[in-house]
Amino acid sequence: MGWLRWIWRQVTSMRTALILLLMLAAAAIPGSIYPQRTADPNGVSTYFQQNPTSAPIMDKFQLFDVYSSAWFSAIYILLFVSLIGCVLPRIAVHAKALMTPPAATPTNLGRMAAFAEAEVGPKKLATTLDRAQALLKKQGYRVLRDDSSVAAERGYWRETGNLIFHVALVGLLIAVGFGGAYSYSGQRVLVEGDTFVNNLAGYDSFSPGIAFNESMLPAFSATLKRFDVKYDISNRTNTGTPLSFKAYVDIRERGSLKVQHKTVQVNAPAEVPNAKVYLTGNGYAPVITVRDGKGNVAYSGPVVYLPQDPNMTSLGVIKVPDAKPQQFGILSFFYPTAGKLKTGAYTSVFPANANPLVTMNIYEGNLGLDAGIPSNAFSLAVHGLNQLTGGKTGVKSIELRLGQSAVLPKGLGSVSFDSLRRYASLDIDYNPGQGWVLLFALLALGGLIMSLVIPRRRVWVKIKDGGFEVAALARGDDPMLERVVADVTKQLQAKAQKAKVKKVKKDDK
Repeated sequence: MGWLRWIWRQVTSMRTALILLLMLAAAAIPGSIYPQRTADPNGVSTYFQQNPTSAPIMDKFQLFDVYSSAWFSAIYILLFVSLIGCVLPRIAVHAKALMTPPAATPTNLGRMAAFAEAEVGPKKLATTLDRAQALLKKQGYRVLRDDSSVAAERGYWRETGNLIFHVALVGLLIAVGFGGAYSYSGQRVLVEGDTFVNNLAGYDSFSPGIAFNESMLPAFSATLKRFDVKYDISNRTNTGTPLSFKAYVDIRERGSLKVQHKTVQVNAPAEVPNAKVYLTGNGYAPVITVRDGKGNVAYSGPVVYLPQDPNMTSLGVIKVPDAKPQQFGILSFFYPTAGKLKTGAYTSVFPANANPLVTMNIYEGNLGLDAGIPSNAFSLAVHGLNQLTGGKTGVKSIELRLGQSAVLPKGLGSVSFDSLRRYASLDIDYNPGQGWVLLFALLALGGLIMSLVIPRRRVWVKIKDGGFEVAALARGDDPMLERVVADVTKQLQAKAQKAKVKKVKKDDK
């Protein structure tokens, strides 16, 4: 039992809590260095392929599942036990102190940290304690009076604030853990006119919490009706700088015929059932139609182009694995306002859609999609492919303006630039612990301020022959202690003098 008591005291000490807090921060570092299965399963698979020797060893130490690992959970649970075991006894002691009257007046007040004495006539000594009791109560002290002295104490809110801070810290950790376990964050690139349905198949990427279940996804759909960007054209030094981004989205919940019209802006998310929709990016999505060598439509639809510079020069990839007689890929650039550099290369000179142009380089060969290995939809692995246009081929890249079409080389078919749309990159985020995190954070801040600014002090007033004594003692450093004693002494003397003057005037009358 002695060993158990010693272990419990060590675990519940504040020093241990601080050490565990630092350990928790250090233990989270591998989660930001190595890919995690819950957030990036493809990244974990790639890491195993690139590091076949070290990856299995790292997996045994759960470095790809850091936040659900046994060692991370052990530190987290120990931190909770330490904080709770440290705070609960202090709450009991503080509650008992609140019910305990102030400490009795010491015999020798001259030994206190702050001390003063004053002379008062013998007739006023009888009322000095009454005046001291009323004065100290008015200043917020708890007062205990006996026949010869008044003992007062204040500053219990200091310890209360300290306890609020630690309880809020425990609540904050619980809220963060709960929110992280049941939260999810999904990303979807949505082209104007397209509709997103809130299920796992509808996301481009999805990061669930460890306790998340697909049934927790609320049933709703979102349609991007229009995306507007306003650019600065009045200020010469900032020409082309975006002033506002607005995505107009229609939300429809399952079982409801009512359409909710929402506007999503930067730092102004839209509310959807049990989640928020954030605007994280945007760009252009030219509508491209590709026909193969036999005249069949091999690809048709908007292509998401990724911006490469502030003027929205954008890169896009089109993969046509079903084309006949040979599959091929297209590495393409889009210029919303096309202009030429001195070298003859194209670039975009303004981010708005003023002179749209698409250039394409054609690559023939096996795209590697038939092997079943996941690949990035926004990149084209050109190694092993035969380049037919652009670069060192001697054949000019295909150039298409809005509404134009062109024939592909080697009888691969044709391609056309049909129309132009915009897209918005949306982040749908849900975290049930956000409100609680804010609440406990504010409580912790308030408790910390209380524990720092509220002084804890005791004041005594004691009568003696020919006058009275005033003394004060503080818990910790209190630079105002001498001033408190001087003010109490001065006010008691002033009240005694005022009472004397009034009595004299009454006698004269």
